[in-house]
Amino acid sequence: MAAVKKKQKFSLAELFGNLINYGSMDILFLIFVLAILCFGLIMQFSASYPYAYYKYDDPMYFFKRQAIFAVLGIAAMLAVSRINFETWRRLYKIILAVTVGLLLIALVLPEYKPGFKRWINLGFMTFQPSEIAKFTLILVSAVIFDAYHRDMFSNKMSRGRFARMVDIKYRRFIKESSFPTIAVVLLTGMFAVLIYMENHLSGAVIIFLIGCVMMFLGGVRDRWFIIGVIGVLGAAALVCYLVMSTRDSGSGGILQKYMGNRIIGWLDKDFEPTGARWQTNQSLYAIGSGGFFGTGLGGSTQKYMYVSEPQNDFIFAIVCEETGFFGAMILLLLFTLLVWRGIVIGTTAKNRFGGLLAMGIVLQVGIQVILNIAVATDSIPNTGISLPFFSYGGTSLVIFMVQMGMVLSVSRSSRNKKSLKE
Repeated sequence: MAAVKKKQKFSLAELFGNLINYGSMDILFLIFVLAILCFGLIMQFSASYPYAYYKYDDPMYFFKRQAIFAVLGIAAMLAVSRINFETWRRLYKIILAVTVGLLLIALVLPEYKPGFKRWINLGFMTFQPSEIAKFTLILVSAVIFDAYHRDMFSNKMSRGRFARMVDIKYRRFIKESSFPTIAVVLLTGMFAVLIYMENHLSGAVIIFLIGCVMMFLGGVRDRWFIIGVIGVLGAAALVCYLVMSTRDSGSGGILQKYMGNRIIGWLDKDFEPTGARWQTNQSLYAIGSGGFFGTGLGGSTQKYMYVSEPQNDFIFAIVCEETGFFGAMILLLLFTLLVWRGIVIGTTAKNRFGGLLAMGIVLQVGIQVILNIAVATDSIPNTGISLPFFSYGGTSLVIFMVQMGMVLSVSRSSRNKKSLKE
């Protein structure tokens, strides 16, 4: 008699067991996140209250809103840290579709600010779809590279000598193949073009750099990076040439006029010192006047309507002025520790997808920190890049905190808990 098969009962425990991660999180990473967030809130209040009082007759205007979003961000981070990071792999198609849709909606909606289409106004708040696009690019790239590698290394291989030979063959094929590279390049290009059409050059630059980072983490051959670097440098040189060649005609060349003026102001330090270089000049004054220990919290003079909107892109200059070289080094140390710990979490993740997701997220933070400081110190043209966890912006802050929660989720599933506690 054939054995009667028992019907499998539907188990909510199994369903939610795959959704919820019950492991312990990486405490060091959490400490670094909270330390940076607290530092950012303190500096946000100190840098913003003169401008907030002038514009809104409320010195606490920016701080109160940033603090509310910080609390919401912490709650979101802790909640997301409990969600199994594998869940995002299953949702990547939906997230990708929503991201593209939001980028297109931003292009067709009326301009929130004259000349800019990078915001979607919901009435009670505004947000930038480009912030979501950064995470989406990391997520989809991680899915692409992980899926491709898993297909190449299937369970069909045994553990014998022949299998090791086949393994070498497959590894070579993976290294030589351009399929995942092309997919990520096309996705990066699509996002960069859409964001550039929103008149958001800095966002397009970050998207491009994130794409390069994900390809590097995914194992793209070195020669493609050499070709890419040469191409980027050549394109930058061409843009600078076109801008400078059209300077007399007042045109910005292939760029928007304000973009061209910023590049000209960076190349020619004497060009319109009170125009395109105003913010940069005031930023340098603030950084230089801070000394080693700074003027003390609240002691900045440049935030009194010299640096335009000091609560945003140039908040690093106020940090340097009030806390000096010492405070700037503390800021850089905290971000360095955050990136380092995120990389440790990524390298000890239980699978390739978790590792790519965690490392991509923390390296995105590192990219924005480097670019923001480079702008504030006049190392690159003014591109309007925010400083993560410091610059004012509720959408950006919450999204960053959610991503930190994803890194913590990866740490809960680490295959080497001991290494994370050392």
